[in-house]
Amino acid sequence: MVVTSNMKNLIGTVACTLFLTVNGFYSSSDDVVELTPANFNREVLQSDSLWLVEFYAPWCGHCQSLTPHWKKAATALKGVVKVGAVDADQHKSLGSQYGIRGFPTIKIFGSNKNKAEDYQGARSSQAIVDSALNSLRSMVKERLDGKSSGSDQGRQSSGGRKDVVDLTDDDFDKKVLNSDDIWLVEFYAPWCGHCKNLEPEWAAAASEVKEQTKGKVKLGAVDATVHQMIASRYGIQGFPTIKVFRKGEQPEDYEGGRSRADIVARALDLHSDNAAPPELLEILNGDILKKTCEDYQLCIIAALPHILDTGASGRNAYLKVMMKMAEKYKKKMWGWLWTEAGAQMDLEQSLGIGGFGYPAMAAINYRKMKFALLKGSFSEQGIHEFLRDLSMGRGSTATVGGGTLPNINSVEPWDGKDGELPVEDDIDLSDVELDDFGRDEL
Repeated sequence: MVVTSNMKNLIGTVACTLFLTVNGFYSSSDDVVELTPANFNREVLQSDSLWLVEFYAPWCGHCQSLTPHWKKAATALKGVVKVGAVDADQHKSLGSQYGIRGFPTIKIFGSNKNKAEDYQGARSSQAIVDSALNSLRSMVKERLDGKSSGSDQGRQSSGGRKDVVDLTDDDFDKKVLNSDDIWLVEFYAPWCGHCKNLEPEWAAAASEVKEQTKGKVKLGAVDATVHQMIASRYGIQGFPTIKVFRKGEQPEDYEGGRSRADIVARALDLHSDNAAPPELLEILNGDILKKTCEDYQLCIIAALPHILDTGASGRNAYLKVMMKMAEKYKKKMWGWLWTEAGAQMDLEQSLGIGGFGYPAMAAINYRKMKFALLKGSFSEQGIHEFLRDLSMGRGSTATVGGGTLPNINSVEPWDGKDGELPVEDDIDLSDVELDDFGRDEL
């Protein structure tokens, strides 16, 4: 078979095309930075530099024609402007993220990395360099005028997500696996639209969960495109993926909804599964009342009959009912308190329960200074119905008398025993002359 020069050229072109299809257009010896989902966030979005990024497909003839010009421009701009390239045929997620419809497409990432501009110039190295320098001048002028938004990374500022813990390959084991706390960890990619939708919900949930669990349940986030070791360990394939970590147990997939309310509800369920019921405290001083009501969404307060009216057995029966209800409603993370009738009269009067009707119960919302009273029986059923209505936002409320918690007396704790009547002083009547007393009266 005779091989003509035209056939040689054709074979060479095919071979070159196949080589480029397999290996891409650029190598480590070029000044063009090869970008992938693994490094795009770190290299481009987190950078303060101006970036020109080419999105190409190896089978694209126009892309092949651009390659030498792109390399030449990258060398000319080295140290001044960053030049990168994305094989959008291989990394379709990045192409989709930036709405790439044709090849090659060139994007300019300036001050605001979230608002990349389309390059509209010619495809020669000189035109590319001129356009890059013009964009660089604009970016510098913005900074000079104080208008630059810096390297916007596509995630909320730390102020907006202050309670979300950013996790890395280096600190994941220490912070999560070695912790006694429960962790919900989101694995995300900065270019992922669903991740961006989740972010404000995740941030809001993190703050609410931190408050309601006193930091015992934490929400974390891993940029899986940067911290690939930890993402690979847990087989992360799609974004966002949320996993639940509890000490000594295998991580489990989070299967709940993606709204703030759904995330908070799941976090509180996880917390309450292992949490002990809240402690039932006697109100011995103002600090106990104030701290409990400040720390919890609601504080449930009972005024129990005087010990002389019930004895130890009667009081313990009331306390047992309260402890059962505290266990039943422990997921709500409410505080539980009790006092003896008459020991804290100012408190009773501020809640409208002073002087009669013991046992009585009130629930106080400290932040709103509102309270609700138990209208039914002081029994498991009666208290359950009262608390159920509260949790569903039903029932009437009133403002705490005076608009603030009243002064609290310091008292000794109940010793667990029956009460005793006070010992009266003996009266000596030996010196009284009853006959004279009677005559004077007459």
